[in-house]
Amino acid sequence: MKSAFPARSPFRSLPRFDVAVRILTAVVGGYILASLASAAVALTFPGPRAEALLAGGMCAFVVYPATVVWSFLPASALRACMGVTALCALLAIGVLMLRSTL
Repeated sequence: MKSAFPARSPFRSLPRFDVAVRILTAVVGGYILASLASAAVALTFPGPRAEALLAGGMCAFVVYPATVVWSFLPASALRACMGVTALCALLAIGVLMLRSTL
């Protein structure tokens, strides 16, 4: 007797779905991660506020391409998505903690 639920999701076998998830992770996750990294650097940078904002902005130019490249390195799209999500969560917690101490 056949099971009512298939053993594998039909979407997991589609290469187009895998690439679409990776592109979405790279674009959206990279933007969020770069924004959070920029905020974290700007909040922790010692010195004038204008220099802190400039340093945070320059940091975003490094983090975003690194995230785009990294989202295509893992073997599965789920690992890429979970990795970017975990980094975003850690940076978000760090930024919230830094903002509360100011």
